[in-house]
Order: sequence, then C-alpha cells, then structure tokens
Amino acid sequence: MEYEIKSLGKFKYIEEGNGEPLVLLHGLFGALSNFRSLIEYFRYHNRIIVPILPLLDMDILHTSVGGLAKYVHKFLEVKDLAGVHLLGNSLGGHVGLVHTLKHPERIKSLILTGSSGLFENGMGDSYPKRGDYEYIRKKTELTFYDPAMATKELVDEVYSITNNRMKVIKIIALAKSAIRNNLGEELNQIQQPTLLIWGNNDTITPPFVAKEFNKLIPNSELYFIDKCGHAPMMEVPDEFNVILHKFLKKHNEPATVA
Repeated sequence: MEYEIKSLGKFKYIEEGNGEPLVLLHGLFGALSNFRSLIEYFRYHNRIIVPILPLLDMDILHTSVGGLAKYVHKFLEVKDLAGVHLLGNSLGGHVGLVHTLKHPERIKSLILTGSSGLFENGMGDSYPKRGDYEYIRKKTELTFYDPAMATKELVDEVYSITNNRMKVIKIIALAKSAIRNNLGEELNQIQQPTLLIWGNNDTITPPFVAKEFNKLIPNSELYFIDKCGHAPMMEVPDEFNVILHKFLKKHNEPATVA
C-alpha cells in the first residue's frame, strides 16, 4: 500500500490510524518500506506517525545524532503530540534515546530494535564505496539473517544513496557521530517503560548489546527473536508485531466501556 506523505512546515511524514500515537524512527538506510508490515498491523490500534528524517538533507554541521534528535523534538512540538510510544530501529533507536533523555515529558514508552547508542559494527571495517554495487549488495545482506531479504529493490535503494559523494560524506558523519555518542552512563536516567526487541542473529548490534541495554535501562524488558538480524520488524514482522502489541496494550490507556 502506498501512503500519503503529508507536509507541515519543513516536516514530511505519514500518518495512519487513530489511538495513542506510535511514532516510528527509521535508521540510516531506512525507508517507509521498512515499517510497512508494522504500519498495516498497528493502524487499527494506534495513530501511526512516521517522520521522514532528513538524514542526508541537513547541513554537515548538524548531521549528527544530536541534530536528528532536535529535529524529532521540534516535530513532536509542531504536531503537539503527547503520550507518545516512540519506536526506533538502528540509528532511529539512538535518536529516540537521545530525545527521551533530553525531553522525556512527551514520551510514554520507548521501543528499541537493533539500536545503536552503546556499540555497533555499522559498515564493518570500511565505509560505503561509491560505484561498487556488489559491495553494497553484500553489506545490505549482512543486515538480515536471510540474505534473500536484501531484494534488488532494497539494494538499488541503498546503492543510489551511496553513489552520491555528498551523501556518502553525510553517511560517514552520522556513523561517526553514532560511535562517539555513547549513552552508557546516561541510560539509567530513562524512566519510561522500555521494550527491547532484538534479532538473535544481529551482527551489527549483536545480542550482547541488547543485554547491556536491558541491564542499564531500569524499566526495560528484552525479547530475542531467532533466525533474525538487524531489522526484526522487516524480517519477522508477525512475531515482532505480537511482542509489540502485548507491550502497547499493557501501556495504552484502557478503553472506555460504553
């Protein structure tokens, strides 16, 4: 299903469904397609809002985790959202963490999946090589337990980003910012109920990272999914949605009985 991209000032986003707001933050190579199964399931239970993060459109000075967290804060202000369930994958999780630490007042719960913020392999031992399609295909496959998840459409999408010199510079800036911005000493300040959903076969933010998040975030619960890599909401959407729905039902406002 195609979603209408809405505009509000400088912000672009999609919005589907009604109920308590569930705001989704995508990762460095993320797109709306990453959340398709999640949106289709939860639009019948929550108000789903996906801001399109300007990962590669900010000036280089603000191309950082902190810059993106400020963008999310302004977006939530402009939309006047409160009682938000904030979900982030990979870099999106890191942005969600920074935002929640700085501006906890609008956030009701936090959901992290394959989040950076403590440790991540990122692109491994090298950064994107322009014009090397095979390199990009292999790196995209590493995101998943099942390499077949890296469809030609997905690889083409990543390739088009990494084939632009300025975009590559910004990708490197964001990747370095994520590594520098280690939140280990601050995570104990998060008071919101936090759900951690992790792939047991995640090679980018391996399982030990999830266990560390679980140890450091006071009110957190951790679920591992077998045969799953760095993007559980894409690779095992049914299992992901069941875990998330159970968590949200626990923290949603009780329904009014007529």
